[in-house]
Amino acid sequence: MDSKPQVFISYSWSSPEHEQWVVGLANDLGDSGVYVHLDKFDLREGHESIAFMERMVNDPNIKKVLLICDKAYAEKTNTRSGGVGTEAQIISPKIYAATDQNKFVAVLKERDSDGKPYLPTYYASRIYIDLSGQEDFAENFERLVRWINDKPLYQRKPIGERPAYLDEDPEISLGTTPIFRRAIEAIKGNKLSAGGALTEYFQIVATNFERLRIVRDPTKEWDEQFIDSLLPTISLRNELNQIFEVIAVYDTTGEFGAKIHRFFESLIPYFYTPARIGSYYDTDVDNFKFLGYEFFLHALAIFIAHERFDLCIRLLNDGYYFERNREFGLDRMVDFTIFNHEIKTLVNRDNRMQTRYLSPVGVFMKERLAGTGLSEVKLAQADFVAYLRGEVFSVENDSYVSWWPTMLASATSSHGAFEIFSRAQSKAYFDRIKGMFAVKKLDDLTPLLEAHKNTQRAPRFGYRTVSISSLIGVDKLATRD
Repeated sequence: MDSKPQVFISYSWSSPEHEQWVVGLANDLGDSGVYVHLDKFDLREGHESIAFMERMVNDPNIKKVLLICDKAYAEKTNTRSGGVGTEAQIISPKIYAATDQNKFVAVLKERDSDGKPYLPTYYASRIYIDLSGQEDFAENFERLVRWINDKPLYQRKPIGERPAYLDEDPEISLGTTPIFRRAIEAIKGNKLSAGGALTEYFQIVATNFERLRIVRDPTKEWDEQFIDSLLPTISLRNELNQIFEVIAVYDTTGEFGAKIHRFFESLIPYFYTPARIGSYYDTDVDNFKFLGYEFFLHALAIFIAHERFDLCIRLLNDGYYFERNREFGLDRMVDFTIFNHEIKTLVNRDNRMQTRYLSPVGVFMKERLAGTGLSEVKLAQADFVAYLRGEVFSVENDSYVSWWPTMLASATSSHGAFEIFSRAQSKAYFDRIKGMFAVKKLDDLTPLLEAHKNTQRAPRFGYRTVSISSLIGVDKLATRD
């Protein structure tokens, strides 16, 4: 029998047809890898049936007992008559004692004229498996096999770590939760108020962002203040991710894309020290810079995962208005790379703690992924997409790298192409994603690929250079109809 599960079947000899049904069930279970103990299989003339049954119920190797319930079985167990009644006297105390509630299960074979199940009185309040009808027999037979093997269809996922936001400072709150819930409900319900609720939510986030500004404490390490300031933002980041998820699924027209774009635009002033502050360090706003990068990258990753390339194209290709540039005589329209800044505080922290990470920002981003449903690979893919979009522009204009992909520190050529580029072996799929890179055809990527033949152009982490062509899978890109 090896390690095959063993079961004993208790039933009533109601009729030849019923006995044959029980034998058929035993054979079906045998075909599913279950060793069945049944009187029809195991007893011969002259054998003691009651002793056999008692041995089966008490055998520690038999972990499961099936009670095949039809009208005769229920009546005989309730009146304690015949062999089934004797079995009931042995089985019922064990069920009542609840020493092992997972050892016995009633398998319903028959119902009365009112549709009520025939069950022994001692079992009436317990869950049973219904094999009385043909329409759902296969589904419930699977339930039975799963029960025998202790492999239920629905199983509890591994318990994760305690959410970091539970340890947030309760005094730091952006007050977004009520309107967040209204926005989610309105978008899912396709309500006329959805657009207004979404706008209100984004405005509250952008306005109350100011509450996260750090006031330097000379008694503490600055990088520790930086880390502490970001703890309360995890719940906000998760709210935004839910908003992006719901829009990706329910906003099939793309009408909310402009609102997402304006939201990110509203965060840009926080990346720079306010004009009213005369004395400052250039790292004072690193927490805002980090959040802008994190929010943008998460949004891009979510939209790519849902293949909402229309929303990605808007984020990557539409310009962002920054009024303050007027003070410096600069163009007030900036591109998406405004969300990718060097976070010097994390670099300094890496040096202070001598952790020697290839990408301190990438490591910190990864540490904050718990509970988001996003993987490091999904985030790295989004970072790579943004990098390539920036590179198309940079190569065309003979300028430096405009987006530094911190999440690529752990990406190697041995992993092969990212998912969207693997899918883009299809010409039709490539046509769907090409707008993210602002190209009209595959050949438009040639200058970028030529520039990267010189590895000095490619992102480098320590002594390792990231292979752009490998992560694109360039040899197979757009090769299949």
